[in-house]
Amino acid sequence: MSSPENAKAPREMLTVEQAADRLSVSRTTMFALLRDEVVPSVLVGRYRRIPADELAAYVESLSAPEGG
Repeated sequence: MSSPENAKAPREMLTVEQAADRLSVSRTTMFALLRDEVVPSVLVGRYRRIPADELAAYVESLSAPEGG
């Protein structure tokens, strides 16, 4: 029996291509961001997926003031 506290909405997982499209960058640039661990990702089976909330956090970090 699952309780409401344990019920979480599923995380939206993006392909590399979808994430690159959202950032308006090339697939190669997106792979570089993943390789350098600038944007976190996970393996699902043999496929690389980027959690949408992690991508949003990366975008927020780009507009954050430095040294704040």
